[in-house]
Amino acid sequence: MRMQSKHVLLVEGKDEVNVLDAICVRKGITTPAIKEQQGIERLLNVLPVFLKGSDIDSLGVIIDCDTSTAASWAALKARLEGAGFDMVPNEPDLSGTILLPPQRSYLPRVGVWLMPDNSSKGILEDFLRFMVPSARLWDYAKSCLVGIPNEEVRFSDLDRPKALIHTWLAWQEEPGRPFGTAIRARFLNTDVPEVDVFASWLRRLFDPQR
Repeated sequence: MRMQSKHVLLVEGKDEVNVLDAICVRKGITTPAIKEQQGIERLLNVLPVFLKGSDIDSLGVIIDCDTSTAASWAALKARLEGAGFDMVPNEPDLSGTILLPPQRSYLPRVGVWLMPDNSSKGILEDFLRFMVPSARLWDYAKSCLVGIPNEEVRFSDLDRPKALIHTWLAWQEEPGRPFGTAIRARFLNTDVPEVDVFASWLRRLFDPQR
């Protein structure tokens, strides 16, 4: 499988693509080739193929923790070890994991980030919560969701962060903007410590000489 870019980032869906592109622009990071995989199962299945693509120098992987950091990490660890990485830690690095390829191998440098912060269960939308500048309006959005009668709730507990961030975005100056354009419009603030840690991981992975 021949790759067109030396730097590739695998993500689960379109929202991640748009968020990552916007963050790279805001933080002055050269954007890697971001590859949407339409869900975690497909991402895990194609990961060994990308690992063996000898044209890749750096391969990043971003997945949601969902309900278990340990389970998400174990799934990635198994595939990395199966591809030939022999020094995969038992837990992710809180600042973002980066693995150097074994000597005399054609494997790329690999970085892993578990959304939202490598330690908490959750999804992309929990990471976006870090960028919300207005605690008062955010708390009001949470109270609105809590006030929905149980028989009227149409989303799962896992999807509650999605309902919450979309509710909050619906109340902005230009309601309902997608995540990426909300970041570019600065409705979501990237100048926060959590995003700085994430941006630092991206730089270490894709531009280690910088």
